[in-house]
Amino acid sequence: MKFLKIIPVVFIFLGIQSFMNLSFAGSKNADEYKVLSSTNKKLSIADVEDFLTEGDNLVKNGDFESAKQTYDKARNLARQLSGFYRDLNGSFKGLDARVPMEMEKKGRKSIKTWAKSNARLASLYKRKEQPEVAVPLLVEIIRLMTPNSPEGKEAYENLLQLGFVETIYKGF
Repeated sequence: MKFLKIIPVVFIFLGIQSFMNLSFAGSKNADEYKVLSSTNKKLSIADVEDFLTEGDNLVKNGDFESAKQTYDKARNLARQLSGFYRDLNGSFKGLDARVPMEMEKKGRKSIKTWAKSNARLASLYKRKEQPEVAVPLLVEIIRLMTPNSPEGKEAYENLLQLGFVETIYKGF
């Protein structure tokens, strides 16, 4: 009977040593698992900005078709991120105020980069003398950013230059 009481004690002492450090799965830094917050970004606002920079470089080199594709990638990714942040914001309302606040901040930033990519695309289309494609992008900028924002005012100025609108907007 005494022998049976010793067996669990032996397993406890011998077993603990073999399972040490398994909770870290070989990594001493838990931040290594945060793939999207590391420098290898695939679904982030920084990635959108990288697309915009790449597109700007392509425009400087005169490769307008590749620049258009790169700006389209930036625009699509920014639109996706905006939707993801909006969805998460709505899902956590009333549960934990910190999450909606973070999502709102990130959502605003993604909308701003979305407007930037629209502006770059619209500029490219104006340069290629395709105003019929630039106008919807400029209108979307105003819808995203409001007419009183610097981006909205600039978009309206472009609509004025293209002749799509005639009334001069002075703003506030």
